[in-house]
Amino acid sequence: MQTIGDLSSLVPLQVNPVPWARAQMAFTLAFHIILVPLGVSWAAMTLIANYRAIKRHDVDALRLAQRWSKYMAVTFAVGAVTGTVLSFEFGLLWPQFMGKWGEAFGIPFAFEGLFFFLEAIFISIYIFGWRRLKPWAHFWTGVPIPVAGILGSASVVAANAWMNSPQGVTLDASGNVTEVDPLGVILNDAMPLMAAHMIIAAYLVGGFLIASVYAAGMLRGRMDHYHRLGFIISFTVAAVATPVQMGVGDGLARWVYTNQPTKFAAIEIPGLASWLSDPSTGRATVIQGLDSFPADSRPTITQVDVVHLCWDIMVGLGTFLFLFTLWYWASWIFRRDMPRSRWFLRAAVIAGPLAVVSMEAGWTLSEVGRQPWIVYNQMRVADAATTNAGVWLTFVAVTLLYAALGTTLILVLRGMSRRARAGDRFDDTDSPYGPPEPTEGAEVRAR
Repeated sequence: MQTIGDLSSLVPLQVNPVPWARAQMAFTLAFHIILVPLGVSWAAMTLIANYRAIKRHDVDALRLAQRWSKYMAVTFAVGAVTGTVLSFEFGLLWPQFMGKWGEAFGIPFAFEGLFFFLEAIFISIYIFGWRRLKPWAHFWTGVPIPVAGILGSASVVAANAWMNSPQGVTLDASGNVTEVDPLGVILNDAMPLMAAHMIIAAYLVGGFLIASVYAAGMLRGRMDHYHRLGFIISFTVAAVATPVQMGVGDGLARWVYTNQPTKFAAIEIPGLASWLSDPSTGRATVIQGLDSFPADSRPTITQVDVVHLCWDIMVGLGTFLFLFTLWYWASWIFRRDMPRSRWFLRAAVIAGPLAVVSMEAGWTLSEVGRQPWIVYNQMRVADAATTNAGVWLTFVAVTLLYAALGTTLILVLRGMSRRARAGDRFDDTDSPYGPPEPTEGAEVRAR
């Protein structure tokens, strides 16, 4: 009987495991990263609705907060599963990398684990507290959730940033790690901008994604106060994050120009690359071409094409979303109301998926642009991967698992939404302080 350890014999020995390992890691990361914005930003939007409910005695805000907290819990649970798979993949797919650099790379993940458990604990308390706590006590139990989400995300990005800027380690003559400085690893040069870029992206994508659901409902005629409020809270969060993200992204591009010239060369834009690198010098700035670097230290032609395409997608969609938010802000400034045009709502519906595409493109740009290095200028991807030729089996298994998981998640969320709409009222039994009476003028606002 053949054992699991002998599965590699099912495929010819000439099969290269490196592309399969890269494909599996890319697929699982691409799936998991969609859940990250919801895990980081949804709690903050829930608290905004909860705060409004208490301060203004807004029944619809209380309904939003309660329902969002339940959806948030579901996406958090699925994100925990996909994140755990990623943790195992580091050891299974990249054993040479973990064997040499695990002492440093594992430090940020240790902090991420602490923040993850902290977030899970307070999500449980917050949801449990709907039935048992007074309004403000319940509200404050939710405050640690977005804080833990931000710090957990920053910890994970710190690990990835370290791969782009490996610091905080001392190597012997053979290149082996002999000493690790935890703070040096976490606070590497790439970490501040990369962490800020990812966290702001979480609020940008999460805001647009949730707003797109309410925009779709409004296009179907649900123009009540509940749907308007759900849209305004989430879209406003995205509209605040978008211009900030443009500034952070600009700073990150300059960091790449200085520290990763091969990646910067791959995103060349005629007439604009010099401006991205240093606007004070304009066209006089010298951009190093890829042929200035050894062949084994630069990405392949295919990888260059991928990096350039992802850059175009990320910047193009980011610019569209930025201009779209200007429409929103202009309406509030001049009309004291959100845009009522059906074209605006249609654009808002597609803004959610487009924000996700932009985020995926940005992450691909970051990872493929570092090629051929897994640890920049220290270890190549080909030297870090598993040598097991049967890794294709885990790729197939994980793909099927994630397809089932993603389908289940969508069906569960849709089922929860349908049940909520079928009742279409606040469930008094779920809150000890019950639905407060609307303040004077609430009916006018609903219209």
